[in-house]
Amino acid sequence: MYFWHMSAAPIGIFDSGYGGLTVFRSIAAQLPQYDYIYLGDNARAPYGNRSFDTVHQYTLECVQWFFKMGCPLVILACNTASAKALRTIQQRDLPTLAPGKRVLGVIRPTAEVIGNYSNSKVVGVLGTKGTVTSGSYEIEINKFFPEVRVHQQACPMWVPLAENGEYASPGADYFVQKYLNELLAAAPGLDTILLACTHYPLLADKIKQYLPAGIKVVAQGEIVANSLTDYLHRHPEIETAISRHGQQHFYTTDDTSDFDLHATNFFGRQVASQHLALGGV
Repeated sequence: MYFWHMSAAPIGIFDSGYGGLTVFRSIAAQLPQYDYIYLGDNARAPYGNRSFDTVHQYTLECVQWFFKMGCPLVILACNTASAKALRTIQQRDLPTLAPGKRVLGVIRPTAEVIGNYSNSKVVGVLGTKGTVTSGSYEIEINKFFPEVRVHQQACPMWVPLAENGEYASPGADYFVQKYLNELLAAAPGLDTILLACTHYPLLADKIKQYLPAGIKVVAQGEIVANSLTDYLHRHPEIETAISRHGQQHFYTTDDTSDFDLHATNFFGRQVASQHLALGGV
């Protein structure tokens, strides 16, 4: 297999499970020339309700594995990992572990542009409990758009619905409507909703059914892909280190057949994953 070659230097894409595949899908469509490794830590998912320390520990283990695989750049395509682990990894871990490598997340690039979508300057953020509790989106959006009012809503049932293939079922309607109603009641004037979890695009059609006309629903895939393209233009020392054979490989810490079955819904085509034993799982 190509990635065992010593000269391989793919971009690493990480998520606690399947959700990051929606971001990977957009990145690969925009930047198909590079090599990629995707890792879903499905055996320890979901991350949304875990502590900051646990999410940092799990995420760092996976980042270190990516580095061993030759990745000069790792994208945390997971909002919870970006909210709870990214800053510590960037500021504390990278300078000693791998000062020449980079780890990026999905929150900052989204925060840099989300205010441009809103005319009323009232934005709703739908995410996991972990992402919402961290306050990361409020903090980051305020840096770029201090005039925007951010209303957050945790949607703890949406990831299980997505990962179990129930996102289009009649049973999903109750929980979609429940969380949207709570957000709308708390955010008069809302005109833009950010899907601040990479699983949520699978629920986008159902979400739109329960929203008033004129409210934009924004997913992160294209935003992150655009941001990565810009980052690589600005950092040629990283861009030139990435290998270019257009290859994509997938790993999961859980059952590969189950991963492959569900991954199709997120990535848009069939994948064939390999199992990775990591952290005792």
